[in-house]
Amino acid sequence: MTNPASSHADLRARDFKHRAQGLFHRWSENYDRSLLNFFVFRPAYMALLEEIAAWRAGRAARDPFHLLDVGCGTGSFAAMVRSSPWPADVTAMDFVPSMCRLAREKLEGTPAAERVHIVNGDSEHLPFPAGSFDVLTCSNSFHHYPHQDEVVREMRRVLRPGGKLILIDGFRDNAIGWFVFDVIVQRVERNVHHAPWSLVRRLFLQAGFTDIRHRKINLLAPLLVTTGIAP
Repeated sequence: MTNPASSHADLRARDFKHRAQGLFHRWSENYDRSLLNFFVFRPAYMALLEEIAAWRAGRAARDPFHLLDVGCGTGSFAAMVRSSPWPADVTAMDFVPSMCRLAREKLEGTPAAERVHIVNGDSEHLPFPAGSFDVLTCSNSFHHYPHQDEVVREMRRVLRPGGKLILIDGFRDNAIGWFVFDVIVQRVERNVHHAPWSLVRRLFLQAGFTDIRHRKINLLAPLLVTTGIAP
């Protein structure tokens, strides 16, 4: 017998994803010109680069690594990594086909295009074998995922032992963050959930991550940077 509560939750989750996909499809053509690039996305990308540099400290400069960027948007961060001196093989994944198309167009004809793989996929069911990546990044898309616990478990699954997850999303645990993310963003985007830092930490622990660390960046649009290591 079908559980009515379970069926309702599944319908709600599908609606959650459908609305998010529609929102970003409409937004895709103007995405790179949005003010969010200056106030939110760019600071997040800088933090991701800092965390990758910290993870690589002590490793040989020429040691290659595989990076997966989940919720890649139009591929800006993937292009930044491939334009760096790091010997990174980058896979960029997004749920919205139009974002993937724009990412391919942005990278076409550039040196970064040679080693950036654009994939259309669902964060709850990452289309990769276990242990495929050394680093996994996810910035400013986690609040769109209806089953955040499943997403973190999937991220852990595709990381190799010693691999690093770097997750960045809105910090809503102070007055400014609450107003920005739980009031303004919630009203504009609807069907979003900016998880408090305590929940993010619990999800990392439940998925099996170790050496879990948090830090807050940004003032007017505060962001929570959470990192964990796959054992």
